[in-house]
Amino acid sequence: MRIRTLFLLLLTSLLSFQTLFAQDRATVKVSGEVTKPLQLSLEDLQKMKPATAVLKDRDGKEHPYTGVAVSDILTLAGVTTGQQLHGENLAKFLLVKCADGYEVLFSLAELDAAFTDKQAILAYQLEGNALPAGKGPFRLVVPGEKRPARSCQQVVEMVIRFAKD
Repeated sequence: MRIRTLFLLLLTSLLSFQTLFAQDRATVKVSGEVTKPLQLSLEDLQKMKPATAVLKDRDGKEHPYTGVAVSDILTLAGVTTGQQLHGENLAKFLLVKCADGYEVLFSLAELDAAFTDKQAILAYQLEGNALPAGKGPFRLVVPGEKRPARSCQQVVEMVIRFAKD
């Protein structure tokens, strides 16, 4: 019985270490209509200006997330923003891809401070801790939406594209 308990303790420790190690190695790719394609690690994101956003769960309880404003990531990648976001550039969009195949879509104007006061973030912490296994290591948090369907989990890629007929 002692050996089994020791084995389970060792296995639990190993799985915890593996989760932490996987989060450190995880990256988010930024590609498409960008001047500077990116591959951002957790360490890269933690070096950027932090941003917070609150997301309500189904019971109405608020949960604070910490991460980086999506607009800051797009600016770093050389995406058309601010004063340049007009005319045909308003037909550009962000496609966010998740590890499980889930995808969500935003017009660039929805994410730009020149158009909205809402700030979507790419979160790496929930209530001061790393995102739970199966939910992270990166989550898109979109505050202020009536349904949290676009606040997706396990984000792996952000793709900028042009909506052309």
